[in-house]
Order: sequence, then structure tokens, then C-alpha cells
Amino acid sequence: MTDSEFEALADSALVALENAFEASAPDAALETKGSGVLEIEFENGAKIVINRHAAAREIWVAASSGGFHFRHDGALWRDTRDGTELFAALSRLASAQSGTPMVLHP
Repeated sequence: MTDSEFEALADSALVALENAFEASAPDAALETKGSGVLEIEFENGAKIVINRHAAAREIWVAASSGGFHFRHDGALWRDTRDGTELFAALSRLASAQSGTPMVLHP
């Protein structure tokens, strides 16, 4: 994957995530910080930060339960440790942090 291909895939994923959070968590505060960083703050003050990491060609997620790295497998962004798909992982993380069940769809 070239740098430009990674950036296009990562940017598309970040936009899709922003849209998914807007639809599933309308009370959450979403903020784009610079190029390739999305911060979500829930009503209870909990935060999730999602950013693209160009050097590793990954999307990184920082949540209260830890840090997660997602690499594109040609079809989906998957956790480098357990293979969980990005939207499924963020649904679980956001549900835990917000205290509200949440399912994020691409």
C-alpha cells in the first residue's frame, strides 16, 4: 500500500467513524483535531481518541481500557492483536465508556 492509498483509506474510515458517532451518540462531542485525528467526548467526560498513524500505516485508538492499533487487511481495518474489525471494536469501547449500548455502522 502506498502512502497516498493509506491516507485515502484512513481518511475515509475517519469520516465514516465521525458519521457513525453522530448517528449513534448524538450527545457526544466530536472534534477533529488537525489532519487525521478524531476526538469523541461522552456526556460523562470519558474520551476516545482515534488517529491515523502514517508511519505504521495504522489507525490508532486510545480508550480508557488501553491503546489499539488497526491495520487494513485489503477489505477492513482489523485490530493487530485479536483481528477485531474497527467499527465492532469501537462499538464495544464506546458502549463501555459512555455507559450506553452503542452499535456503530460504517
